[in-house]
Amino acid sequence: MNYDWQQPHLTADEKAQRVVSQMTTEEKFAWLSGPMAIPLDETPLPQGALGSAAYYPAIPRLGIPAMQQSDASLGITNPGNVRPGDNATALASGLLRAATFNPEMAELSGEIVGEEAAIKGFNVMLAGGANLVREPRGGRNFEYLSEDPLLTGIMAGHSIRGIQSKHVASTIKHFAVNAQETGRVTVSSDMSESALRESDLLAFEIAIALGQPAAVMPGYNLVNGDWCSENAFLLSEVLKGDWQFPGWVMADWGATHSSARAVRAGLDVESGANLDTQVWFDQPLKQVVADGLVSQERIDDMVRRIMRSLFSIGAIEHPCPTYGHIDYMAHRLVAQREAEQGIVLLKNDNQTLPLARGATKLLVIGAHADHGVLSGGGSASVTPVGSLCLPGVDFMGLQTSKVYHPSSPLWAIRAESGAAEVSYLSGDNLAEAVSAARQADAVMVFGEEWRSEGLDACGMALSDAQNTLIAALAAVNTHTIVVLETGGPVTMPWLDRVPAVVQAWYPGAGGGEAIAGVLFGRVNPSGRLPVTFPSDETQLPRPQQIDPETTTSMPGVPVKGGIIPLDYSIEGSDVGYRWFTRTQQTPLFPFGFGLSYTAFSYADLQIERVQDEVCAIFTVTNSGDRAGADVPMIFIQPESGRYVARLAAFQRVFLQPGESCQLRLPLDHRVICCWDEANQKWVTEAGYYRLLLSKNAQEVVLQDRVELEAKATGYNGR
Repeated sequence: MNYDWQQPHLTADEKAQRVVSQMTTEEKFAWLSGPMAIPLDETPLPQGALGSAAYYPAIPRLGIPAMQQSDASLGITNPGNVRPGDNATALASGLLRAATFNPEMAELSGEIVGEEAAIKGFNVMLAGGANLVREPRGGRNFEYLSEDPLLTGIMAGHSIRGIQSKHVASTIKHFAVNAQETGRVTVSSDMSESALRESDLLAFEIAIALGQPAAVMPGYNLVNGDWCSENAFLLSEVLKGDWQFPGWVMADWGATHSSARAVRAGLDVESGANLDTQVWFDQPLKQVVADGLVSQERIDDMVRRIMRSLFSIGAIEHPCPTYGHIDYMAHRLVAQREAEQGIVLLKNDNQTLPLARGATKLLVIGAHADHGVLSGGGSASVTPVGSLCLPGVDFMGLQTSKVYHPSSPLWAIRAESGAAEVSYLSGDNLAEAVSAARQADAVMVFGEEWRSEGLDACGMALSDAQNTLIAALAAVNTHTIVVLETGGPVTMPWLDRVPAVVQAWYPGAGGGEAIAGVLFGRVNPSGRLPVTFPSDETQLPRPQQIDPETTTSMPGVPVKGGIIPLDYSIEGSDVGYRWFTRTQQTPLFPFGFGLSYTAFSYADLQIERVQDEVCAIFTVTNSGDRAGADVPMIFIQPESGRYVARLAAFQRVFLQPGESCQLRLPLDHRVICCWDEANQKWVTEAGYYRLLLSKNAQEVVLQDRVELEAKATGYNGR
């Protein structure tokens, strides 16, 4: 059957307009709100729904397939095991992905998500987490990428591009400044427009320009007093106005608070409507249209934006197949390679690592390392076949398990090490663990810190029991290596007592093999920290956390105590490493830090000007005796002191021993500018700027200076 939109040479906009012009009012409204598409509170699964985040019915007479939405960027989720026996590749956490500093790897992991989604029948992925890590204790930090807008924007954009290359739509979320989970539905993230534009919004702007996501999802929180889902500044002025975003804006599940106000502000779809206080985008929206408070043209625009996005990525022309084979083993290997590139070696005194193969007796302790590797909880939790699921938290009416992905570090260490004996202890019995450690050639102790959506970490420390265990093991065995599986930065009171520390994050389906590869040298570690590790909470802009007992974190739950203003103007645009530079504090480990089993040197830094483009040109040499990857970083800072050094360019490069290469890194102009709120323009201040060729945010190797002319640039011809 041929449909009107199948005419040759039609653009996505033209196809969408033809479809919308033929839709009935009921068909339009059926795509403007929908319930969470899983059985919840005895609500049956919508007919035709696969069972996941959302379902919007097909329109067969117009050739429009159903919209099936699933979480998300770390793999295809299966909330509440609504699809029994389902399998999916569990990718590593977003923090690990960003730690690779490898856009190509981000895009490849996105392709895996898109391919598995399409074969399973999902055509929209609620992916693309791009919130800056402002709060190191944030419960969803493991889903996000980094504290830096350039790194976040590039990695998120490439991940989205990978998903949509498979004709599967992707969101970007949570727009904007959704930096914590405790009180996420009551917190107002407050700061100036210039600070917003130069930090969190810049990350989204870069990612949207690069990845061209189909949809944007606002956060649960408020920004400067207005809910993100009805924040006209964010949705209409910035997103749809300045950035000319052509796609649709979908609310987070249970985050819609009105009909007319939300629609006029720029919200297009009410998601998870059964979690809201009422279904705002059904009868209430129909009524405000009838009353003339919202025009029919606006309703048509809302639907057109959805259709336009689906046409633009080929989701309608290439509907999800009803058959297909997923090569889970191939995908697992990609997940392993990603983990190998993102694991960070934080400490390695006296070349403790890599461990020599063929040791007599090795001991592995803790964190269920005999079974698998830890993952984060909530809507991003992926449960491949063979996962270990332990009690977790109650999340939006669902019991969310604490999941260990089936990639055992113990068995991988046995395979890599060639040791005569590799034993395992849980570490629950301290005396038993200490006794065994005395007899071992080396001890690998796994420390874990679990985080979940809806629940921030309480402080940045491992549990007291784990810290006590690590210190006790280090006291009896000088070859005690700590492997950390965490959802963000943690403190390390035992750091001076252990010779080696490996930051493994939540490493995903191939995590055990990746960890073992690093420990025994098959993999030369090359991950770099995408977030600063503070020494303790006193170094943070807001050392005190909001009390979870006096606030509300779940949508649809009556707000306790009213809206909580959270002052983000303390650091403003100086998030993470910029805050530490501005306040002249020394963190435990700086942004960009990471050790290697080889050494790299930099030379011959030059600055090239081609019209308005500024490029740093320099030579990188692998001066060690192992092949490995390095991540040179270019920071820029005006000599006037208007802002502290900002990351302006980076590139991952792999070199053989003794090999050199010349890199040419263009600096991102959006990082160089500042936002002039009064004139609504990006402004480059005239003067000299220092270019810092660095190994990390606190280790400058070479520097030069460049003079820039004053320049002002607005949006849309301003």
